[in-house]
Amino acid sequence: MFIIRYRKIFTITSSLLAAACLFTVIVYGLPLGIDFTGGSIIEVSYSAERPTNSEVDARLSKLDIGTYQLQPTGENRFIVRTKTLTEAERLSILDAFSLGGTKDVVEERFNTVGPLIGDELRKKAIFAIFAVVLGIVLFIAFAFRKVSRPVASWKYGLAALLSLAHDVLIPTGVFVVLGYLGIVKIDILFVTGILAVLAYSVHDTIVVFDRVRENLRVNEDHRKKEPFDETVGRSLAQTFGRSINTSLTIFIVLVALFFFGSESTKFFNLLLLIGIVAGTYSSIFLAAPFLVLIYEMQEKKK
Repeated sequence: MFIIRYRKIFTITSSLLAAACLFTVIVYGLPLGIDFTGGSIIEVSYSAERPTNSEVDARLSKLDIGTYQLQPTGENRFIVRTKTLTEAERLSILDAFSLGGTKDVVEERFNTVGPLIGDELRKKAIFAIFAVVLGIVLFIAFAFRKVSRPVASWKYGLAALLSLAHDVLIPTGVFVVLGYLGIVKIDILFVTGILAVLAYSVHDTIVVFDRVRENLRVNEDHRKKEPFDETVGRSLAQTFGRSINTSLTIFIVLVALFFFGSESTKFFNLLLLIGIVAGTYSSIFLAAPFLVLIYEMQEKKK
């Protein structure tokens, strides 16, 4: 299959893109929200028509509350995320939402996350991502333990790990750029989205690897001496349509949710969109080529 034939082009291009995303993370840093850094969140509702973003933003910008993130939600609500607020600052924000008393506004929620809790959440989020990745690699190594020729079972896990790193770096890099532009902050929903992307991506990758395993067994049963790269290419061709059709169905749903869904989950849907595209690409154009490249490196050492 052409994907295996031109595997070096796909792997080098994807590696450069992933490296660029990693570079943005190192240079600009993750735009962490109050879930991880600590701060306050206020949600208000209006009994009548909600004012525009620009009207509220114009009043909030005059307050001495530092940087903030204003987000409309539902039909008549706003959410604002800020640093930890004093009582006087909270009241001044409510006055800004009421446009100086000209709008009836109700405070629906006011929460404050301390820096210690934020630090604990950050550590747990990092641990959760690494635990999931490690669990995936161990599961693949166990599931493919009976297929040790010509590539050891743990190397299937290594190929999957390399493609998963790509799937995490691409959406993270995009959100770092969006955070640098002041559009979005990384919160608990971001971690949830990354874990969902990892689960989807490895599911698609395992489907390809499982077909490789089946074809290797068939070759062994029929004593067919087929080159490993041809077996992998044939397996990809057999699963290509299934991977594209499944991903396209999910993609259409996420596009609909992004444009017509709730404002509060808009960036979560964007994260899933980017992750699904990256995960589908990696399961087809990266995981299997990585497996062949690992095999070739192994053969060169003999």
